[in-house]
Amino acid sequence: MSQPPANIPQTNPRANYLSHQPAIDAALQRVLESGWYILGREVEAFEAEFAAYLGLGYATGVGNGTDALVLALQACGIGRGDLVFTVSHTAVATVSAIETTGARPVLVDIDLATYTLDANLLAEAIQRHKQDGRPAAVIPVHLYGHPADMDSVIKTARLHHLTVIEDCAQAHGAALSGRKTGTWGDLATFSFYPTKNLGALGDGGLVATNNPELHERVRLLHQYGWKQRYISEIPGSNSRLDEIQAAILRAKLPHLDAENARRREIAALYNHLLKDSGLILPVCAFNASHVYHQYVIRHPRRDALQAYLRENGIGTLIHYPQAVHQQPAYAGRVGESIHLRNSEQAAGQVLSLPIYPELSDENVRQVAQAILRWSENA
Repeated sequence: MSQPPANIPQTNPRANYLSHQPAIDAALQRVLESGWYILGREVEAFEAEFAAYLGLGYATGVGNGTDALVLALQACGIGRGDLVFTVSHTAVATVSAIETTGARPVLVDIDLATYTLDANLLAEAIQRHKQDGRPAAVIPVHLYGHPADMDSVIKTARLHHLTVIEDCAQAHGAALSGRKTGTWGDLATFSFYPTKNLGALGDGGLVATNNPELHERVRLLHQYGWKQRYISEIPGSNSRLDEIQAAILRAKLPHLDAENARRREIAALYNHLLKDSGLILPVCAFNASHVYHQYVIRHPRRDALQAYLRENGIGTLIHYPQAVHQQPAYAGRVGESIHLRNSEQAAGQVLSLPIYPELSDENVRQVAQAILRWSENA
């Protein structure tokens, strides 16, 4: 007997909103009653609360995660002629931000187990490109919620005098050796896009640091270079987290650790149910705390599996169908296939299964059963 189609989306920000609706409604009411909508008490309070959550001294709310990366790079004086090392298997925002500053992205391959920057290849890339410009920074991306190998990245970066900017857009609350992502580098950037582990109801981002000088630079850059209103001390831009989004994030932040724990429960159930499926399942390094922004499997026939799951009412997404260096806007300009084989293999095989805190165990079993049926007939 055929199974009736399910109705399981890959991600569900609406369900997350509904689970926090009373607190969010109260936060919105608080903002409306205040009559203050830009850079008021809610933003100031969220910056302090998120910095405290990380264990850092400073945080600046900005317009989105891409702006956070641009402002972090600019605060470090990185621009035209500088080389910034990062990965090709990432959201294109990482590379777009580097090019926005005028710097040149240099793409390093990933560790195919964790989908994060292979620190062993970073030193090779620095040597290979040192004649092309000033090696200035490295942006390790904590992809899918798994931390990059920050011990090794930091050692290589310090040896070559590189600034370290962590891209934590998918890793709110993740940790390595008990130390949160975002606290290892010189600066860290976050996105609060609605589907993130800590998501707003619109765009939002943040730059965090323990360095007061870098913090002050970000503060100036994110609002026209103002110390005094209407007087620009340095050239800047306009990238501000608004009061409504800050209030929503304040309402949700106290629940982040519990929701990350639920994501780990879902991942553990997937791992158990799919252990004999023939899929390559996600791994977690022994010293890492994975927060499963995505639960990503790999299979050579990924597209066929995705089509089968779609027919059965199960939503999936491909993060990401092309590595950055393969995309039309960047092909031939950034990265070479010979040095990015793991990135290309991942792009051709990865598939993100449904995962969000409100997903039920029964839904997880439905997804797993559909995959096992497909696997038996594949």
